[in-house]
Amino acid sequence: MSDALNNALGPAGCLTGTDVPAGTAMDASRSGRTLPRALLRPASVAQVAKALAICQAQGLTVVPQGGLTGLAGGAQPGPGDVALSLDRFAGIEAIDADALTMTLRAGTILQHAQEAASAVGLHFPVDLGARGSARIGGIIATNAGGLRVIRDGMTRDNLLGLEVVLADGTVLNGLSGMVKNNTGYDLRHLFAGSEGTLGVITRAVFRLRPAPAPQATVLAALPDFAAVLRLLTRARALPGLSAFEAMWQDYFDFSAGLLGARPFPHSPPVSVLLEADESPAVMDLLEGALTDGTLTDALIAQSQAQALAFWDIREGLAIDDALPGLINLDVSIPMAQLDTYARAARAGVLARFPGAHVSFFGHVADSNLHVALALPQGADADATHEAEAIAYDLVRDFGGSVSAEHGIGTLKRDWLGHTRSPAEIAAMKAIKAALDPHGQMNPGKVLGEG
Repeated sequence: MSDALNNALGPAGCLTGTDVPAGTAMDASRSGRTLPRALLRPASVAQVAKALAICQAQGLTVVPQGGLTGLAGGAQPGPGDVALSLDRFAGIEAIDADALTMTLRAGTILQHAQEAASAVGLHFPVDLGARGSARIGGIIATNAGGLRVIRDGMTRDNLLGLEVVLADGTVLNGLSGMVKNNTGYDLRHLFAGSEGTLGVITRAVFRLRPAPAPQATVLAALPDFAAVLRLLTRARALPGLSAFEAMWQDYFDFSAGLLGARPFPHSPPVSVLLEADESPAVMDLLEGALTDGTLTDALIAQSQAQALAFWDIREGLAIDDALPGLINLDVSIPMAQLDTYARAARAGVLARFPGAHVSFFGHVADSNLHVALALPQGADADATHEAEAIAYDLVRDFGGSVSAEHGIGTLKRDWLGHTRSPAEIAAMKAIKAALDPHGQMNPGKVLGEG
């Protein structure tokens, strides 16, 4: 690697050869196979700017990396790429309790931001299962959704300001943090969800919220998906509704079985994990839904440990190891069609690949459905692509989105046209060409060039 990068970043900021960590080859999709030729670890915005300017001058392509928790291959390097991590540029710079804002660096781990807000009696409004390793820059770059979208919105809904370094080292500082700033194009929304293809996010201002009330956690059994929609309609009236997660029977049984859990005496066709403020309204809702048959059973967590046990079933972390080659599909489908899509996708995959594992869970209230898909042993890349085509072709037919919250990366490039029109893709390419004319930033991701 060049002396210029070593001089700009120092020995801890430019790792090469055997010093490059093996984990930089792949994200949580486990599909990466190539180590970057170097790992750049700038410790300041000035160092980020210098590193990118040097890379552009030397024709080096750059792959920004956060906590590598994504599932679309968006942070995985290709041959000859250098990776750039902001793990050395982390921390909370300011909390304004009056304006309800937090300014923080892109390398900050999400859980640390949550804990900093909690320490001053406030709430950081983004939450993911990977909170202990996901970093703020990557969360913004993918416009992550997560567990509390029903109450708090997507990442970009909580983003007030953003600082970004472009491919040539130019720094765009938009950290004003004002709620009202109607002065032309809103660049923060351009970079939120750009997956590192337009520049490197370095700092951000987030909106904070008052600390939520203590939560009641409910695990409920339902007879069918129509009952799920009825329950959601009623649950929207609950104070502080923060989660409404549905698990179809195939997913619930598999995940609970791996944990040795059996919450209900009989396996329900659909189960729902619901959280809202502790109040008499929760019990009133459950009693009414049990009386009219919307629910067949319901459990209210009696401790934090029991609430976490309910969430363990929903998060299904044990499934990754239980199903080698697991493919995680993350789609949006019009809410009323979620179950119809699940049935069609299951039938389509199993007709072509008997013995495959296909199971479903999702956020429901924001129309986000996750598909856990594992083909029979011995299936190759062509078979994987064919199975994905079955699922994504149905997404197109249902008028949905091939990516709800994990982005496009490399793994969904072939399916971008299922959701975006040719005119929209052409507009994206024009923006990319304007901000990164040499194709330096995260080549091959999202739009496929490079």
